[in-house]
Amino acid sequence: MQEIDILIKNAAEIVTMKGPNRPRIKNEMSDIGIAKNGSIAIKDGLIFDLGKNLKYKAETVIDAKGKTVLPGFVDPHTHLVFSGSREFELDWKLKGLSYIDIKKKGGGISYTVEKTRKASVKNLEDQARDRLDRMLLNGTTTIEAKSGYGLDTKSELKILKVQNKLNESHPVDIVSTFLGAHAIPEDLSSKEYIDILIEDMIPKAKKYAKFCDVFCEKGFFNNSESKRILIEAKKHDMTPKIHADEITDTNGASLAAEVNAISAEHLLKISKKGIKDMAEKGVIGVMLPGTPFSLMMKNYAPARKMIDSGVPIALATDLNPNCYVENMQFIIQLACFNMNMTAAESICAATFNAACSINMSESVGSIQIGKQADIIILDCPNHMFLPYHFGTNLVERVIKKGCIII
Repeated sequence: MQEIDILIKNAAEIVTMKGPNRPRIKNEMSDIGIAKNGSIAIKDGLIFDLGKNLKYKAETVIDAKGKTVLPGFVDPHTHLVFSGSREFELDWKLKGLSYIDIKKKGGGISYTVEKTRKASVKNLEDQARDRLDRMLLNGTTTIEAKSGYGLDTKSELKILKVQNKLNESHPVDIVSTFLGAHAIPEDLSSKEYIDILIEDMIPKAKKYAKFCDVFCEKGFFNNSESKRILIEAKKHDMTPKIHADEITDTNGASLAAEVNAISAEHLLKISKKGIKDMAEKGVIGVMLPGTPFSLMMKNYAPARKMIDSGVPIALATDLNPNCYVENMQFIIQLACFNMNMTAAESICAATFNAACSINMSESVGSIQIGKQADIIILDCPNHMFLPYHFGTNLVERVIKKGCIII
């Protein structure tokens, strides 16, 4: 009998996400490849076999009777590395202050930038590692992490280097994005800062980041400025992403399509044209329902309309000091209750489509033979329990690259 490392057997449901290796759209997002009463064989960090009643000699056998097995969650939009929590802003939000109002009062991105610039590498690394530990505990095995709380060359590179170091030392896979264009420093004009971004920061950041993002928003970077930055990043082989149409409609979604961005993210104020343009170009819409929840906004991104229009949708936490959440289960629940997404669509968006949005779908995001064995076992009988049973951590086991972490 062939020997393997781990055998998971008797699972009530295995959500395989089997299907084409491209972002899933429309009804494809509901076809999540459920295998009932199934087993998974794991060997050398990879998924070796998948089926019913598998017969192997395994070093470790996990009986998943009554449990649901999923690919590890992929969180494709986080701001992992920062210093300076902003719990004091909650009182301001409760008094009705907007995101822009809070920025004017000395909160927001500028506050975190000041704290992050002053923080040591060790301090940033320790804080980020704690966040990664909590992510893993809640079933997240791969993330994208953005810089953006440095806003000068030295500090932005410091953040990216911390992310790269953690990617080497922590079980969670980390894909880095350069977001120097997160805000304009208070001591510089937009022109001065964009010149620095283009002439100094992007050429140096390309060594540490696969993607380049920009906050295209009123009061931050306008459409033409964002376009200039992203086109320059492409010249340095960084794939464009864009924070788009979060607070106002800046035509950011259409810009994402124009520059062939892999994703446009937030999209609360996306226009009909923006939806059409994204669908035509296959730009992935990364939905961040934790952000309007934390900002106490009434409106969420129109995920239902976008799915029905053929835009591939992913889900992410937007982990940052303004939206301090590390739990993708909660994000799936918000997507179902506040964005009219089904359990199946939300799971697709939090696994396979999320992997596509960071160019990781060849190795993670689904349970298929030959892929990385990133697997979570949930203490629930089927996938529909994930949004149904909220307010608790349903993850019982986490397996990362074939190693049992939890």
